[in-house]
Amino acid sequence: MKRIKIILSFFCLATIAALQVKAQKRKDYPIVPVPFTHVHINDKFWAPKLMVNAKVTIPYIFRMCKENGRMNNFLLAAHTVTGGKLTQFTFDDTDVYKAIEGASYALQVERDFKLEMYIDSLISMIANAQEKDGYLYTFRTANIKPLHEWVGAKRWEKEEELSHELYNSGHLFEAAVAHYEATGKRNFLNIAIKNADLLATVFGPGKLQIYPGHQIVEIGLVKLYRVTGNQKYLDLAKFFLDVRGPNGDQYNQAHAKVVDQKTAVGHAVRATYMYTGMADVAALTGDAAYLNAIDNIWEDVVGKKLYITGGIGATGNGEAFGDAYQLPNMSAYAETCAAIANIYWNSRMFQLHGDSKYIDILERTLYNGLLSGVSLSGDRFFYPNPLASMHQHQRSGWFACACCISNMTRFLPSLPGYVYAHDGNNLYVNLFMANKADIKLNSTEVNVTQFTEYPWKGNIKIAINPVKSATFKVHLRIPGWATNTPVPGDLYSYLKAKDAPFKLLLNGKPINYQLVKGYAVIERRWQKDDQITLELPMDIHKVVANQKVKDDIGRFAFQKGPIVYCLEGPDNKDGQVQNIMVSKDANPNAYMNNAKLNGIEEILVDGIGTKRQVNTDELIQTNQKVVAIPYYAWANRGSSDMAVWIPYEVSAARPQAAPTIASKSKVSSSLNNPKLLQSINDQYEPADSKDTNYPYLHWWPKKNSTEFVQYDFANEETISQSNVYWYDDGPWGGCRIPLSYKIFYLKGEKWIPVEVINDTRIAKDKFNIVDFKPVSAKGIKLEIQLPVEQSSGIHEWKIK
Repeated sequence: MKRIKIILSFFCLATIAALQVKAQKRKDYPIVPVPFTHVHINDKFWAPKLMVNAKVTIPYIFRMCKENGRMNNFLLAAHTVTGGKLTQFTFDDTDVYKAIEGASYALQVERDFKLEMYIDSLISMIANAQEKDGYLYTFRTANIKPLHEWVGAKRWEKEEELSHELYNSGHLFEAAVAHYEATGKRNFLNIAIKNADLLATVFGPGKLQIYPGHQIVEIGLVKLYRVTGNQKYLDLAKFFLDVRGPNGDQYNQAHAKVVDQKTAVGHAVRATYMYTGMADVAALTGDAAYLNAIDNIWEDVVGKKLYITGGIGATGNGEAFGDAYQLPNMSAYAETCAAIANIYWNSRMFQLHGDSKYIDILERTLYNGLLSGVSLSGDRFFYPNPLASMHQHQRSGWFACACCISNMTRFLPSLPGYVYAHDGNNLYVNLFMANKADIKLNSTEVNVTQFTEYPWKGNIKIAINPVKSATFKVHLRIPGWATNTPVPGDLYSYLKAKDAPFKLLLNGKPINYQLVKGYAVIERRWQKDDQITLELPMDIHKVVANQKVKDDIGRFAFQKGPIVYCLEGPDNKDGQVQNIMVSKDANPNAYMNNAKLNGIEEILVDGIGTKRQVNTDELIQTNQKVVAIPYYAWANRGSSDMAVWIPYEVSAARPQAAPTIASKSKVSSSLNNPKLLQSINDQYEPADSKDTNYPYLHWWPKKNSTEFVQYDFANEETISQSNVYWYDDGPWGGCRIPLSYKIFYLKGEKWIPVEVINDTRIAKDKFNIVDFKPVSAKGIKLEIQLPVEQSSGIHEWKIK
């Protein structure tokens, strides 16, 4: 039996190798990543995180998928169980696919027969849910009435809207290819091929001509094409792109033909999956129009729509890109899935162009906006990744829409595949992390070993050991952040550029090199035990944003190496950071703290705490020590105050609240959410009613109901005026100013209506002031009638 297993294993590996050789002969990307199975990470930064993902996150996600009905969807579709109900979203099947994909990647790194057997059981479950012609979509096949509102009466009927039938197929294809490459087994691959063959029969020229509502099937089809060599899968991927637009919605990038799009619009995840698919198809077909489009879109994103953390997607309204330079911090969406998709896209752009600027964006996203999406413990997650918080954001163990959780699971095991790439006799070193790698060039196989404590230290030693002496080029990436260019273009810059050039040595001596597209290129005949030493300057920089980014005016952000920092409440005085100012001329210092947050370098700097006073605009300013931590590590100690952008001007500061009647009151409401209740007396005044840069109270999704909010005073107070600033995010959001409201005061144990003297009436974008006959009261209450078809909310409520 053992001999049979060995023979079968050899046969599977030989088959995969033959397919890969065949694929290499086709037109493809000029630059190819070194497979992650050939790169073994052993550093102190990433290796523990990959281990947590394998040992904690992957088992946790499988368990949560089962507990939250994901597995049951397939059982219902197979009709092996009856009487149950489906989960909430039509794309929930993909959580299982992505978990299998991540587990398959983990199997390629370390074989785990127990895990492999569990995956096989899931694959059997999925196979049983697949219809005879290959259709695989549990929300229809389960035939539970009534059908989900996103599911059409016929197959594909609502695909351009919300059915996600093709989105599910895309993740199915990616997972099946990952499993096949990990195990050599075709059980999952055959399911995917059967489904893809159905799609090729249904869609295409002269057939059904609709586009996917949520892109990713294009990427999945390309992966199937690479493995099988079947041209119809590549043709279908291109068809799904070409049939998109021009009369659709910006939300899913169907407002124009893909080759005519020049700016990033709409849902950020859908968009970047589409750009990734366009890059794949362009590489395999040589379509220059695709290349021109994604080149223009990339310039738009990096020049106008990218957060300093590498996050993309400025608004929760559609989880979408905003306008140029619209980059709010507290309401930033910057979805974890979008960060992952941004890495996929930039990786492809590098493979097409060989320019380090794409890896600069990839690295920034990786260390900041992506890594922030998972807790240090591996079992708590962020969906959006804001750049400021006032306790309203906290990590969760699960979301009803769990796409980001399962997406992180599948991404992390593949991380080593982004470290190196090659093209003939060109070896690219893109990322810096201690590892050992085996890389095949045209002239020879090369064993590469990196020694480094990156990202905390900038000293990197790279041992180059060719199997035989050979001539080839090593392209060593010089990060833009090390040469006073935090990102390509002028969206971000350093407050003070520093003249601290990198140093490059070969075998301990200076070496001649050419600087090409951000790479130090060394060409020579390499010998065994050659060693490159790269020393990158690890200064602490103060990054400032382009003046067109209004939310960051008068502020800077700390960055050291690739790491963006933030201030967080647990490290700073009174647990507050919104009130902190730091001078442009302050001298920060970094210290390694192995006891905090699994070991981080924290930044210490002198700063000022600001506080409001009653009846004056003059602030109380107090000197204090300020601590900054890496952004990726925030919210691992509970919900907190947090800010990436630090004011250096008084006009940008958000001082601590003054002791007013409202700020000293106990807040209660028909809404039971303490974090939202705290927002109405925090003394942060909005720019307008739809301003989401500060927390606000809202009753959404309630509508056409009577709600209340009240202050219970610390002591009996004499009051005569109420000032309310309503939250109204029309025309697209769900909140509007209320139909009406009444004011009551608490006398003894009884609520009594106030006698109104003057009323400015209900209006948005300003304080609504009601003067009433002075009363001595223990509290005050608003009784609010919500609109018939919308909800309402409050930014701020002042009492005089």
